[in-house]
Amino acid sequence: MSWTSEEDRVELVARFTALPGREGEVEHLLLALTAKVRQEPGCLAFEPHRVAAAPSGSGTAAGPEPIGTGFAVVEAYRDEAAFAAHLAADYGAEFNAALGPLIVEDGSVLTFLARLG
Repeated sequence: MSWTSEEDRVELVARFTALPGREGEVEHLLLALTAKVRQEPGCLAFEPHRVAAAPSGSGTAAGPEPIGTGFAVVEAYRDEAAFAAHLAADYGAEFNAALGPLIVEDGSVLTFLARLG
């Protein structure tokens, strides 16, 4: 058993927006991918979400009307090697190829995270 610290983790949020009318296809693809990624030995978290409206009374300002339905995935991997293995998985490439024509962006927008404290 190898020991890795929290500092070794790779954590990120992947975001993308389904084109109008393609939300069901995106959700289906994402849930199928989720089942596979969660089986990766170095995966600590892979949590898919549909972007939701802010609760009433939350004090958030209304922005422009969205182009489509947003999705976000919160991901965490044991270390850089585990993240590299995730990126190299054939099913990830298949997912990205299938997702491309269904979303607004050219691909997932990745935001890497660093824990505070």
